Amino acid sequence: MSLHVHLVPSLAGVVVGSPVTVEGAEAHHAVAVRRLAAGEPVVLTDGLGSLATCEVTGTGKQRLEVVVRSLTVLPRPEPELVVVQALPKGDRGELAVELLTEIGAARVVPWAAARSVSVWRGERAEKSLGKWRATAREAAKQARRAWFPEVSPLASSADVVALLAGAQIALVLHEEASEPLSAVDVPAVGRVVLVVGPEGGLTPEEVTAFSEAGAQTVRLGPEVLRTSTAGVAAASALLSRTPRWR
Repeated sequence: MSLHVHLVPSLAGVVVGSPVTVEGAEAHHAVAVRRLAAGEPVVLTDGLGSLATCEVTGTGKQRLEVVVRSLTVLPRPEPELVVVQALPKGDRGELAVELLTEIGAARVVPWAAARSVSVWRGERAEKSLGKWRATAREAAKQARRAWFPEVSPLASSADVVALLAGAQIALVLHEEASEPLSAVDVPAVGRVVLVVGPEGGLTPEEVTAFSEAGAQTVRLGPEVLRTSTAGVAAASALLSRTPRWR
């Protein structure tokens, strides 16, 4: 049976036998929605590598009390996969974040590409970023991840250039690239940055700037995927050639 996973602010100092109290929205969801009761098992995580399998000892309106029965601390997965996702239209951004989280992306960077149809400004930017972060959090719990992904603030193309410059390997999906993604040697450690352009494609200026920053343009195959699924397909192909998926 797959146990329910709930996020807590910290598991620092927790050992087997420690009591832990969960409060607020997570406790409400556990008690009122999932109806966890005393004696039932549940998994807590801090999203920073710790997974504690616990037994429920008490419940309240917005309070869940447990005792830790086992504790696992996992190292940060390598290589670190960072996906720069151009803003899709509608709710496809949340779809991309959900799937990227489930397959193991360490960080998702929303990017305001020149040809992005969607535009984040003012209150909409804050609301949209909040949705992406909430989606990542819920998807990480569903996927039983010990390390939760980061969703960065909205990035400009200049921000993306700076990110590419510090990568172990940087790849840009581009339908006109001559090199297939399947030919790329994926490092076992370090940061892998993958750039996914918008539905309208990359501009020549973006391609030039990213190439000058050390990125390599690659293509997935003869088909042209939506921006919300292209990153997931490419990330899966990359991770399948690392120790993480072996």
